[in-house]
Amino acid sequence: MAKQDQLKLNASQRQQLIETLQQRFERNPGRHKGIDWTTVLGRLTVRPDKLWSLQEMERTGGEPDVVGMDSSSGELVFMDCAPESPKDRRSLCYDREALDARKEFKPESTVMDLAASMGISVLTEAEYRYLQTLGHFDTKTSSWLRTPEPIRKLGGAIFGDRRYDHVFIYHNGAGSYYAARGFRGVLKV
Repeated sequence: MAKQDQLKLNASQRQQLIETLQQRFERNPGRHKGIDWTTVLGRLTVRPDKLWSLQEMERTGGEPDVVGMDSSSGELVFMDCAPESPKDRRSLCYDREALDARKEFKPESTVMDLAASMGISVLTEAEYRYLQTLGHFDTKTSSWLRTPEPIRKLGGAIFGDRRYDHVFIYHNGAGSYYAARGFRGVLKV
């Protein structure tokens, strides 16, 4: 994990990120009905610690946007809304156990390690299906999803995509990796 000072953005980086988020928010009102930009800016102002994670989502091609509000905590929910699985988060096997089990041709990292280093969570199947109600995502790529423990214990992992105007959830060995499969994250602010 990076040192605490490295997890902060300077004033210029913060301003640029907030402008990018605002533009995306305003271009996609259907993703966050009933939430206004003033509310978003207020949450970002009181939770500046979350800006670094949002910047990491942005930097790796995720195009984070507000997709709702957690009714129990009042936190805003940001998800990666790039049309395809974020380009700088592909060719990763699922987790460290799967990576360590590979004998050769090991990928650079894992989905779970990279998500943790970014301070975000990998989407669950339910979150992925919700995201797909807000647009058409992963029509040419696929995204690893947080895998239920019983499946993972048996060596598998799940991923999703959209084909034929339908959302599919599949399985694969957790050690597999593909140039067209990445992962999408979620962050509550």
